[in-house]
Amino acid sequence: MSTTLPPTSAPSSGSGPETTPGTAGDARGGGSLWHEAYLRLRRNPAAIAGAVIVVIFVLIALLAPVLAPYGGDDLPGRQYITPTRIPGFGEIDGFPLGLDRFGGDVLSKLIWGARASLLIGIVSTALGLAGGMLLGLLAGGFGGWVDSIIMRVVDVLLSVPNLLLAVSIAAVLGQGSAAVMIAIGASQVPIFARLLRASMLSQRGADYVLAARTLGLSPGRITISHLLPNSIGPVIVQATLTLATAVIDAAALSFLGLGGGRPETAEWGRMLTYAQNELAVAPQLAFLPGICIAITALGFTLLGESLRESLDPKTRSV
Repeated sequence: MSTTLPPTSAPSSGSGPETTPGTAGDARGGGSLWHEAYLRLRRNPAAIAGAVIVVIFVLIALLAPVLAPYGGDDLPGRQYITPTRIPGFGEIDGFPLGLDRFGGDVLSKLIWGARASLLIGIVSTALGLAGGMLLGLLAGGFGGWVDSIIMRVVDVLLSVPNLLLAVSIAAVLGQGSAAVMIAIGASQVPIFARLLRASMLSQRGADYVLAARTLGLSPGRITISHLLPNSIGPVIVQATLTLATAVIDAAALSFLGLGGGRPETAEWGRMLTYAQNELAVAPQLAFLPGICIAITALGFTLLGESLRESLDPKTRSV
């Protein structure tokens, strides 16, 4: 129970973070945690399935210029479109998945739509993560009235459904991809803020924090150098899970007409929007982007849940 440091480290130097046991600066301890999580992920079929889906999705998005037969906005099949007929699977050579109402190649639009969804998901999650970590760090680090004010604001934001909050923000900012990214990111800020604050509060009474105080470190240095690195694990896991909802929210905002861009622009949510009027003639125009959205969200969800379980001390092997 004593917080007295061993004789080998106490009289030598007052520099604490490298010699303080249990901190993030202890590379061996931190490495063993993540290494053990990695080993558990390798043995988890759900994690492997999620990782495979995510890797395929990312590769398709990055290699879209190489994989797609046509550009995202190209309309190579306009001459084949009539008011009563939209060519479907394999009906025309060169268009294996058929054409859409505007004459665009469906396969190319699905591939380019993966890039658009990935960009929106990553940027919006990064914005939400940055804003949430800032608020959570202030609330968990300072406490007192700062914590009370920030958490009351967060509670108000959490009382509004995530998608409704994103729609409201996007409606105020106007149409466009930038507005969608900001809206989705802002709707995620309360989740990250509350999670980081709770994680930091649970770490405050840990032995390594008491040891750091014994060394005379300032509260600010303890928060930044010790509390934050040891509390960020659950936030990283949540960011992985949030990528799934970000892809779905981006499609929903585009479906509602808030994504901006031209009607023929390749984006999964926009493809769903303009496929509604063609369900009787070409139902595949709605099914294909919907399946892509569902599979992508499933991949991020499986990977995030598996990562959460592998880092959970209740399920980790001792």
